[in-house]
Amino acid sequence: MFIEESEISHTIIDGKKIPVLKCKTEVVLRNKNTNYEYSSDQEAEDDIADPNSPTQREFVVRSVKIKVAAMPLGAASEENDDNK
Repeated sequence: MFIEESEISHTIIDGKKIPVLKCKTEVVLRNKNTNYEYSSDQEAEDDIADPNSPTQREFVVRSVKIKVAAMPLGAASEENDDNK
């Protein structure tokens, strides 16, 4: 299992500054034939690309658990941003 951390950024939509949330995720990437659990996407890609490995792309499965943080009511936007 590996963790992809959360982050908050902003984008402009119709002239308004809108928060964009990337949630923290727990990713389990494993070979469904061998049950081997990879520690990163790159490790799985390397296994697939290895000519000495029987692993094929369809053998690799991903399970993702998304942790959604509560966003406070009245979250900052261009119209309501006390931190300008």
